Amino acid sequence: QVQLVDSGGGLVQAGGSLRLSCAASGRTFSSGSMGWFRQAPGKEREFVAAHSWNNRWIYDANYADSVKGRFTVSRDNAKNTVYLQMNNLKPEDTAVYYCAASPSSQPKGLSGYDYWGQGTQVTVSS
Repeated sequence: QVQLVDSGGGLVQAGGSLRLSCAASGRTFSSGSMGWFRQAPGKEREFVAAHSWNNRWIYDANYADSVKGRFTVSRDNAKNTVYLQMNNLKPEDTAVYYCAASPSSQPKGLSGYDYWGQGTQVTVSS
């Protein structure tokens, strides 16, 4: 089992920045992915970014088109924590953000992730 605790959300003005954190505990994976998803009111949960690695210590980062160039995902191996640095935030970024973990370095969509955090609210005012 893996437990995920995500934090760092808040209220920020458009153009501002926030950094989300997701601390993982329990089982560790030699290969896997930790990702961020978000869900706005009345909308489906959508992919934001993911940090993936395999047992050759090759890392990869993927982003949704809507956040490329503004968001950066990173991982601190020693702390088993993944971060989402969000810059130049826009009102349309407002959502509950969830971190997720997968034992696969190439998970397929939401169903590819087995473990989820409780979510953290991000609100961007115009």
